[in-house]
Amino acid sequence: MINVINVSLTINKHPILTDVSIQAGQGEAVGLVGGNGSGKTMLMKCICGFHTAFTGEIQVLGKRIGKDVEFPERTGFIIESPGFMPYLSGYENLKILAGIHKKIGKGEISAYMELAGLDPADRKKVRKYSLGMKQRLGLAQALMEDPDVLILDEPFNGLDKGMLAKMRDVLIREKEKGKTILLASHNEKDIAYICDRTYEIDAGKIIA
Repeated sequence: MINVINVSLTINKHPILTDVSIQAGQGEAVGLVGGNGSGKTMLMKCICGFHTAFTGEIQVLGKRIGKDVEFPERTGFIIESPGFMPYLSGYENLKILAGIHKKIGKGEISAYMELAGLDPADRKKVRKYSLGMKQRLGLAQALMEDPDVLILDEPFNGLDKGMLAKMRDVLIREKEKGKTILLASHNEKDIAYICDRTYEIDAGKIIA
């Protein structure tokens, strides 16, 4: 489902990724761990098609990123802090995003907002959301179109203990439904609870 083959990336003559290879199969949750600046976020950006100046090959659902498709199909993701239009409500933001593919309607948007502990009828603008609320909205956005692949970079930032436990269980259920999950987290408990196996990255290289 995700196949990264000997990928290297250099920006302004500075090596960011060096000969990275990772795989994640159907129904598998794979962890990606490393400190700040280790390269895990940049690797996820390459997988999502945000950076295509890499060498090597990245396949998602059998299609090559930057060659067969610009962005991976049937993929939900959170990369760094979720970005939304601050002058709109959470529901209005998700409605606009859902309108791109026209796969889901009001019912699905509302259901996934509620799953993430948000009220779809709340007219509060996103600029007034707390960090945790923005993160929950990002999780709702990543999940709402029922993607086959989830690429999640620190998805639990700012969540309280109750919501953290709930969203961990949500990802376990998604995995049991056959979804492929690539998860980066600084919290070892997240990785241990959700992931089947783990890659460790440091200075842009897979070291374990």
